[in-house]
Amino acid sequence: MNEAETRAEHIDPALTAAGWGVIEGSRIRREHPITLGRIEGHGKRGKALSADYVLEYRNTKLAVVEAKAWDAPLTVGVAQAKNYATKLSIRFTYATNGQGIYGIDMETGKEGDVSSYPTPDELWAKTFAKVNAWRDRFAAVPFEDRGGYFQPRYYQDVAITRVMEAIAEDRQCILLTLATGTGKTFIAFQIAWKIFHSRWNLSREATRRPRILFLADRNILANQALNAFSAFPEDALVRIDPGDIRKKGKVPKNGSLFFTIFQTFMSGRPIDGEPSPYFGEYPPDFFDFIVIDECHRGGARDESNWRDILNYFSPAVQLGLTATPKRKDNVDTYAYFGEPVYIYSLKEGINDGFLTPFRVKQIQTTMDYYQYKPDDTVMEGEIEVARFTTNQISTKTLRSRSARRSGWRSS
Repeated sequence: MNEAETRAEHIDPALTAAGWGVIEGSRIRREHPITLGRIEGHGKRGKALSADYVLEYRNTKLAVVEAKAWDAPLTVGVAQAKNYATKLSIRFTYATNGQGIYGIDMETGKEGDVSSYPTPDELWAKTFAKVNAWRDRFAAVPFEDRGGYFQPRYYQDVAITRVMEAIAEDRQCILLTLATGTGKTFIAFQIAWKIFHSRWNLSREATRRPRILFLADRNILANQALNAFSAFPEDALVRIDPGDIRKKGKVPKNGSLFFTIFQTFMSGRPIDGEPSPYFGEYPPDFFDFIVIDECHRGGARDESNWRDILNYFSPAVQLGLTATPKRKDNVDTYAYFGEPVYIYSLKEGINDGFLTPFRVKQIQTTMDYYQYKPDDTVMEGEIEVARFTTNQISTKTLRSRSARRSGWRSS
């Protein structure tokens, strides 16, 4: 009996007998795609990964089942089952040949033969031993999938789940680190979708919709986010624009999802000759949830004016999004938000086939070997002589608009 026959005649009936696909809210996802396979070039990809079965209950993936043929050893699929469960961040996983079931608890390491599959309620209780009302409310809100047309990638699903768990546990500052191009805005949208429809807010009482702020450092990013959130009711979306504020004489407050850039919030009408940033026109507890896009770009540094916004709205739960792993120049960001609740690296994205491999090509320009001379004329900016007497040129310090190919003009 081959694998397909074993699944049809033995594994499927066993899952049905346990209530999967029968009990309301439960679902069996067959041949569930995980990765696309690394891009190898010339139209070829490496092997894609897919799980034979993923068991889902209350919009939450709870278990993986790896199936093998009837005459295969029971444990032959254990390595695959563990690999898939690790990627999907699922605690329980099973290997089966139709004759027996081998269960693994990825959290405790306990594994061995089991007599039957747990029911959806049993598996939910085993996965979430500690009761949390907000976790359950979040789980009751399905992803916005455009009528089933769009499904999140596995790492997006994990990232969203980790953030929702952190919110349910009353974490104040949350950080996600995902490589560029992996869909951080989509993740932020799904998180906002869940807290909006579950009516989560700072009072922790489901009496009103939350007010959510999306902060970026460039208008193009704020506008892209506004478009990405288009599934929300139109009257819930507000683009905070300085021109509109000047025209109306006040900041907009009638909405649920607000989009702006740091620069707009830091500007404002002077009062009594003193700076009066626009963000100060909102009460400190006005926003329940704030998403800080590209938060590594200085927003969390103590010396940055942007930090004033984060401190002012300190009652809000703040989610930082970054593509930059922890390193010396962004240590303040990680100190402010704490360790990421989930990391998806550039290497993982390439190996999974969601990102394209690249090659680094080194080139040399005249700026690479130019050395500053005392008789050179600086066209713009100031020169730190000690820093430019070697071949190391800082393009942040030196900005030249004209002169010779090197960017300087010799006298």
